[in-house]
Amino acid sequence: MEKIASFQVDHLRLKPGVYVSRKDRVGSEAVTTFDLRFKEPNKEPVIDNPALHTIEHLGATFLRSHKEWASKTVYFGPMGCRTGFYVIFSGDLNSRDILPVLREMLDWIDAFSGPIPGAHPAECGNWSEQNLDMAKWECRRWGAVVRNPGPENLDYPA
Repeated sequence: MEKIASFQVDHLRLKPGVYVSRKDRVGSEAVTTFDLRFKEPNKEPVIDNPALHTIEHLGATFLRSHKEWASKTVYFGPMGCRTGFYVIFSGDLNSRDILPVLREMLDWIDAFSGPIPGAHPAECGNWSEQNLDMAKWECRRWGAVVRNPGPENLDYPA
């Protein structure tokens, strides 16, 4: 089998950022998958499960409810390695196209209070594993990159 594209990215040189992971066509529609890399792989601790889970619930809720991006949001969820998230949007997009909505999402998560959407036994298979304070901390930390990205935060290393 061929090595898939995401395994060909040099994770030893990858920095936190927003990267186009792949572009596909679904019928006549273009879809773009983004790598929302919160952590520097293999160099810093991964996101703990409760914070990761909370960001997943809040990020998906925000994007699927957004006035402009709801109809473009195909998927938002965590990477198995726990160093970030994938988001898939309809459209032929680049990293700079989505920075404004990501900033909005991070601000919304930072201001969020109350019960986590979907954190109820009837709605989630592991509903109680949530940590809003750590989710906010992770989002604030990554937000510094999203608010002022350099080329190393928007393009995979060559």
